Amino acid sequence: MKVLVTGGAGFIGSNFLHYMVKNYPDYYFVCLDSLTYAGNYNNIKELEKYNNYKFVYGDITDRDLVFNLFEKENFDWVVNFAAESHVDNSIKNPEVFLKTNIIGTEVLMDASKKYNVKRYHQVSTDEVYGDLPLDRPDLKFTESTPIHTSSPYSASKASADLLVMAYMRTFNLPATISRCSNNYGPYQFPEKLIPVVISKALNDEPIPVYGTGENVRDWIHVHDHNVGVDLILHKGIPGNVYNLGGHSERTNLEVVKTILKILNKPENLITFVNDRPGHDLRYAIDSTKSEQELGWNRTYTFDDGMRETVEWYVNNQDWINDIKTKKYESVNDTKRR
Repeated sequence: MKVLVTGGAGFIGSNFLHYMVKNYPDYYFVCLDSLTYAGNYNNIKELEKYNNYKFVYGDITDRDLVFNLFEKENFDWVVNFAAESHVDNSIKNPEVFLKTNIIGTEVLMDASKKYNVKRYHQVSTDEVYGDLPLDRPDLKFTESTPIHTSSPYSASKASADLLVMAYMRTFNLPATISRCSNNYGPYQFPEKLIPVVISKALNDEPIPVYGTGENVRDWIHVHDHNVGVDLILHKGIPGNVYNLGGHSERTNLEVVKTILKILNKPENLITFVNDRPGHDLRYAIDSTKSEQELGWNRTYTFDDGMRETVEWYVNNQDWINDIKTKKYESVNDTKRR
């Protein structure tokens, strides 16, 4: 089995590769990544020692490069993690999100169609569903919840999902889609909430929290997410969407306070800032379909997973400092040549 993993130097993709390369020694994995600012080759450098893995530098929007790679490697599966994903950045500059998240998906599917890939898997997000009211804890997103986006980021991911569905219907592309809740764990680029809070707390710096911090997110450990993707690849039915949720709803303020408690830091570090435009109120995923049809479940509770995650960042402060000082770019540059 030969598997293309795009965006494998990013947060979720790198964790997926670590999990899959070690658990499936008879499979062969090719990581395709353009090493944008959020891609960090150090995340996957350890995988160089495995014989069932190799790295290819390139952009999923580069049609010639992608098609040549497909022709050379004859992939069985394609797993697309490659995406621009920071909501704030999408508000400042939507264009790059449309290019990578929509056009890149189209290029990958065109290549998958031409070279008869057995499974194309699109890694999506619960943000395509929009948001839920804070006063209705009984409501959750299911796979049939209508798409209703709030930001250029979520609109670009929803557009990609719709494109995948169109390719499934029009071209009979054997594809699946997963939509997950907010991930946390090792290797998350320090622009997202949890690594930002950990990094600032360690340095006793003010911690910015949007609005009143009452926005609710459902949190899933990246390992549990990737186990779900693994099961979808092996057991999922083409043409289906699968939700992967953490069953761990927390307000942003609760998340921040949990981290501060683990680090034994004072809550007066919290600083409330102007809210994000169009800030979704609440996400909550119903994973019943994945649990019943795939036998998927979570191994991490929020408290255990968060403690382990905080410990990882505490023990890997050089990793964070290399990003802050842009030292990691020198390693990326060696792979771009």
